[in-house]
Amino acid sequence: MKKENNRIRKEAVALTYGPHGQAPPRVSAKGRGLVAENILDKAKEHNVPVQEDPTLVELLGKLDINAGIPEELFQAVAEVFAFIYRADQEAGNKLGRK
Repeated sequence: MKKENNRIRKEAVALTYGPHGQAPPRVSAKGRGLVAENILDKAKEHNVPVQEDPTLVELLGKLDINAGIPEELFQAVAEVFAFIYRADQEAGNKLGRK
């Protein structure tokens, strides 16, 4: 999120990742303000974990929709997917799934 004129302006970027690493993750949605809130609401509605990283959002927000992430961001995005994987595993354990 960014702060402008004592207001907080939400920004969000959604990523999609194909199975077995066939292609780099891509930007599937992005937006500011109300659009960002809608992206976050959809994530919550579908139990998609959300990680806040304003610097990464700023960098990914410069990419076009459906653009693959550049190699320079692979490590940062891998950390996001690792966070999501761990959150999913923890949620599954709490629900008795394996």
